[in-house]
Amino acid sequence: MIDVVQLAEELIACPSVTPATGKVFDCLEARLRPLGFEVHRKVSGDAPDGPVENLFAIRKGPKGSRHFAFAGHLDVVPPGEGWTSGPFLPERRGELLYGRGAVDMKGAIAAMIAAAEKVPADAGTLSMILTGDEEGPAKYGTLALMDTMQELGAIPDLCLVGEPTSSARLGDTMKIGRRGSVNVWLEVEGREGHVAYPHLADNPAPRLVAMLAELDALVLDDGTEWFQASNLEITDIAIGNPATNVIPPKASARISIRFNALHTGQDLADRVSAIAARHGGTARAVISGEAFITLPGDFSAMIADAVKAEIGIEPEASTTGGTSDARFLKNLCPVIEFGLCNATMHKRDEAVAIADLDALARIYARVAEAALAY
Repeated sequence: MIDVVQLAEELIACPSVTPATGKVFDCLEARLRPLGFEVHRKVSGDAPDGPVENLFAIRKGPKGSRHFAFAGHLDVVPPGEGWTSGPFLPERRGELLYGRGAVDMKGAIAAMIAAAEKVPADAGTLSMILTGDEEGPAKYGTLALMDTMQELGAIPDLCLVGEPTSSARLGDTMKIGRRGSVNVWLEVEGREGHVAYPHLADNPAPRLVAMLAELDALVLDDGTEWFQASNLEITDIAIGNPATNVIPPKASARISIRFNALHTGQDLADRVSAIAARHGGTARAVISGEAFITLPGDFSAMIADAVKAEIGIEPEASTTGGTSDARFLKNLCPVIEFGLCNATMHKRDEAVAIADLDALARIYARVAEAALAY
């Protein structure tokens, strides 16, 4: 029988800063094959956003049976300095297991594998969608895995992403949707010159300031039943002028917009471009994902029932927080995120409660069995 804590330790002990590759996938494959999974590993993409290693594993059930998928990522953010113990030397101290990826999200992946062992092979088709690049550009991560799944004709009916969604305690929150994300790089060209002779130059800074003031004053919406209000934030302003007596030739800035289902990324990009143009500037937008929601229904009820059965609480359905690879997977099937407590993710001394790992494995098993029997 798989010891979920020991498996989490094995995965943490495999350094896998974005993009993950090699050893951590070897570890996972060695655990999946004895459970009857076909394992498909593939490296996709070229520099600068690749290459990226991904893994898709599938255990096929009886013909015509339902297909349920777990999804997640094996890559982690850089650990940084100041850890009490080594970030890739998992250590149990008291009731906690420490190590980079303990909650985001190697602990959840260990729980998925432990759950898979509990689900009878004849219950239906079970799969694992695991990327090595979720924390990075994500260009050749889950999107490439989706191509592999299309080629194999292995599209799930439902998918659970194991991101750390819980807040105060395990099971208190599941994510049924996410806001979209668009980043926009703004630039205003001018003409350099001596500050004492402004009539011979064209200072771009006042136009950039006016542009940013108009953008900052925008009220995009007041939110919806399931989404908080969209927000636009100025994230960078740059002129890079080392001289005190020179009018600069160029000024630039960057904004980030997190938006709800009242907008699309392209509509917002076009709106920003129009404002930039009015101030003599240009805008280049990169849309990271669109807003989406899996409305409360049978799938969310399966998760809620499993949580209540194992730990006695009812999870809140939420759309708050950042983006995840659910923004891609929602194009295949209904997707909901549910996982460990997120208090220490991306922090030094990241840690998971050992009891939560065991409980999450039991919850995941219940969800999978309910989804396959649906």
